[in-house]
Amino acid sequence: MNLLKKKHSVLPGFGLTLGYTVFYLCLIVLIPLSGLVVRSASMTFPDFWASVTEPRVVASYKLTFGASLAGALINAVFGFIVAWTLVRYRFPGKRLVDAIVDLPFALPTAVSGIALTAIYSKNGWLGQYLEAWGIKAAFSPLGVVIALTFIGLPFVVRTLQPAIADLDPELEEAAASLGARRLQTFLRVIVPTLLPALLTGFALSFARAIGEYGSVVFISGNMPMRTEITSLLIITKLEQYDYAGATALALVMLVVSFLLLLAINVLQWWSSRRFHGGIA
Repeated sequence: MNLLKKKHSVLPGFGLTLGYTVFYLCLIVLIPLSGLVVRSASMTFPDFWASVTEPRVVASYKLTFGASLAGALINAVFGFIVAWTLVRYRFPGKRLVDAIVDLPFALPTAVSGIALTAIYSKNGWLGQYLEAWGIKAAFSPLGVVIALTFIGLPFVVRTLQPAIADLDPELEEAAASLGARRLQTFLRVIVPTLLPALLTGFALSFARAIGEYGSVVFISGNMPMRTEITSLLIITKLEQYDYAGATALALVMLVVSFLLLLAINVLQWWSSRRFHGGIA
């Protein structure tokens, strides 16, 4: 019976707004994505399977998802530190540092790629020192990881900042007064509270990295079987007028990305429920 009761809302018109929401999502998201399925359906299954399992394509999958995962994990660690520093401490130039975090949002991806290539190339500001240690950054898988880490950092920082701001310092003081060490307080108080937000930032950074193109093509060198990402192969097939092959690769990326994001969201829901259940 409670489900049938109407809740009073300051903003009326739930049915109308929900209808517009569903219509807009269908128009902007679902209809274009369904076009991938329709276009891929024009291929026979053997042709589809042969197209998406070529050795060159499989190598691009490994690099794309592996580098995206590595970049998201790096951002999860250092993004947490950056967000914590910006929220909990006051220091000269804090606003400047806070603005720098948003630079990957503002810069065109091509500009980011050119800048990273210039810095990490053999004769670049940082690349020359890495080269002396035998580390090749530009035109290698490491360069792909660097680019994906660069563009994914703001997602983690901006997702964690509100959660850290809402974290009551009295919880940490209470843990300390009960004899908890710093590491215990961090692992048992701070991490469980911020874990849902951290997983959200990680998922956003990971999803952004999977679909990145502009900043990667410059620093990667686009060497087949070594530094070629899947997005580049899709563009290559489009330039060759192989529309069915391009949509087949895009469909695989869509399905795998959806499954990975679904798994991360389930993990986020589980961690949030476990934490709130523990409090209750």
